[in-house]
Amino acid sequence: MNYDLFQAINQLAGKHPIMDGLMVFTTHYALIVYAIVLLLMWFFGKEQHKYSVVYAAITGGLGLFINFILGHIYYEPRPFETHKVHLLLQHAKDTSFPSDHSTGAFSLALAVLLRQRKIGLGMLLFAMLTGISRIYVGHHYPFDVLGSMVVGLFVSTLIYKFSSLLNPIPQTIINIYNQIPFVPKTNQKVKTY
Repeated sequence: MNYDLFQAINQLAGKHPIMDGLMVFTTHYALIVYAIVLLLMWFFGKEQHKYSVVYAAITGGLGLFINFILGHIYYEPRPFETHKVHLLLQHAKDTSFPSDHSTGAFSLALAVLLRQRKIGLGMLLFAMLTGISRIYVGHHYPFDVLGSMVVGLFVSTLIYKFSSLLNPIPQTIINIYNQIPFVPKTNQKVKTY
């Protein structure tokens, strides 16, 4: 079933130049897009946005750490190692499960969604596109992306539930940032998470 789903998506690769371009861009630059969104939230958002950015960074880091552990426990060869696929981008022959790109995307998106609904919803839609793009370009099976969604949901929920215990981390980072001269700041205090 996993391979059948993979084939249904990956067979479209190489047939539609506009779709190929979108998927290659998404798979290649997704995490840069997320970094830009988080930086914009940090520099132009209110203090609550800064909290969201710090919690998203913690969530993303924890998600990738869990991926690192899972990749050492369970090795799944990438689709292009075991099957004939439409490979749009070259990739290292490391473990396929779970997808680091998708885990990063879903972890960041869900962490923001739990605190900033509108921005988070846009990020979540882009995370879904990121997951599909990883399959489309031939790098991952659908279950790799599904595993990433589970990791992202787990870590974002965990960090959200323990926000009150972790609150000194974003408070300290924001306080240090606010001491830096000539950077955009908000003096407005908000309810902490």
